Amino acid sequence: MLTAELIVDHHVPSEPALSPDGLRIAYQVETVTKGIPEIWLADSGGEPRKLAEGTSPKWSSESLYFLRDGQVHTVDGSLFAWGSEITEFVPMRDRIVFIAEDETPVADIWVWSEGLRPARLRSFDPKTGEITTLIEDHVVGVAGRQDDKAVAVITWSTPEIDPGGLEPRLSVLDLETGERRELGKTSFEAESPVWWRDGDSWHVAYLATPEKVGGRAVFDVPVETGEHRNLAPESACPLRLAQVDSGAPLMLVADGLDTALHRLGSGEVSFWRGQADAIASNGEIVAIVLSTAHQPKNIHSGPVGGALTRVGDLVPEFAGITWGSQERLSYKAFDGLALDGLLVLPPGKTREDGPFSLITIPHGGPYDRHADGFRLAWFPSAQWPASAGHAVFLPNPRGGQGHGHEFAASVAGRVGLEEWRDIETGIDLLVAEGVADPDRLGIMGGSHGGFMTAWAVGQTSRFKAALMVAGICDWGMLAGTGEFGPYDALLGGSTGWEGEGPHRHDRLSPIFYASKIETPVLIAHGADDTNVPLSQAEYFHRALRHFGVEHDFVVYPGEGHSLRKRENQLDLLRRMHEWFARLL
Repeated sequence: MLTAELIVDHHVPSEPALSPDGLRIAYQVETVTKGIPEIWLADSGGEPRKLAEGTSPKWSSESLYFLRDGQVHTVDGSLFAWGSEITEFVPMRDRIVFIAEDETPVADIWVWSEGLRPARLRSFDPKTGEITTLIEDHVVGVAGRQDDKAVAVITWSTPEIDPGGLEPRLSVLDLETGERRELGKTSFEAESPVWWRDGDSWHVAYLATPEKVGGRAVFDVPVETGEHRNLAPESACPLRLAQVDSGAPLMLVADGLDTALHRLGSGEVSFWRGQADAIASNGEIVAIVLSTAHQPKNIHSGPVGGALTRVGDLVPEFAGITWGSQERLSYKAFDGLALDGLLVLPPGKTREDGPFSLITIPHGGPYDRHADGFRLAWFPSAQWPASAGHAVFLPNPRGGQGHGHEFAASVAGRVGLEEWRDIETGIDLLVAEGVADPDRLGIMGGSHGGFMTAWAVGQTSRFKAALMVAGICDWGMLAGTGEFGPYDALLGGSTGWEGEGPHRHDRLSPIFYASKIETPVLIAHGADDTNVPLSQAEYFHRALRHFGVEHDFVVYPGEGHSLRKRENQLDLLRRMHEWFARLL
């Protein structure tokens, strides 16, 4: 039987790292039970085993490095001491390049005009033990060239997202001469730089958002010219980049409900049914984190373009559980746009056993998706409500991944409009087909899915229960208080300081429709959320209380945008179960 404990305690792999010879895979394994992530190692043909506690495994030659307690470690222990947390590192032949703030203690009082402490690029020499600062700017990304003679870095003008994150820059540092070459301004949200060589010409590629909202793209920059070229087709939605030993880098691409592997500039080389969300490769062998409709996340490996083999089984405790069947959906929006999604039925049930109570789960982002992977997590989880007898609808409305840039960018300044109609069209279809009982409809979501939940109950009274987790009710307030304010202003359409209202974001904010809400709402939020501050939940709570709407308001102390503590994840799963059991 599926329990809340099984959901939060199961092992989840991430960040695979492939040894240069392709015979060993190190990867990170997390479980909230232990609280501290672990590094596991899979040898060729051997059973995976735990090596140490830590995160972010990386290989250099035959040596494996990882982070633990904010410091670079090997299996033999810490390599050197640094007085602040190391956020990223690159092991190289004769040094370790890493990103970290200065060691100077931070005062409790923060003064905006004095600025935040930048995370600088530094170098550790294992022969001498010397640590030097290579770049004084605020560095957010680094990649070592294959010959270990240079690094590519992405920098911000300030550690603040606004304006630093809005205007990233790319540069290359020659480690032999110390010369730094500026390659200019990148697109918004630039990350994951990788090197590759085309003949005698070195290139740097990176992921970024071309128009500050919507789909991601891959930009390629020849170091000689500094020209930034978008090499991702309009129809592609890149997820991850992987630097390889030779040739153009590989990239994971969201492809509808599935995942493809492309070589930059050449197109698709592999296609996998399900969801892959992490990758490592030497150019010949690939290691990914993959899940399918009824197989949870595990490491898979094989030749590029060939069949993959699962590396071990991290969740043998799932073997005896009967899961709800997962079905792919394809339908047309009100304007003819092709949409997809998933339907999960209660274990042992078919469509013929309906109609069922139906819980709809809008995804976050909005630039995210419900891929045809294993839908089990502390939140959102389709298999958890399905195990309680509910059917679950996982829609992919416009604004998300998997259908090209235009599809993703279409919600800018229009959140909640066409994307809500996309979701409701899918619900209407499931009601018409006899799957969903129109008198027992629920909805729940987190982050942008929480916004869509709050928006939905203000647009219709058809839902009998709703769960809003870390959701948005006022886009103007979020633009002024959330850490991604400029991005949120693009989604909501305005900030509120443009002049006298009404403003664009007013008609796109759920709080504006609070007087129309009749649906009971469970509100859950982390007290220390800086992405969507707690004030969003408080505002919605006060409005519902004012209008006498049945609701419950749960605040988790010490939690941010995502709940990390085991007891809080369990609490939310149990409250979710009880809320929908009572009201549906």
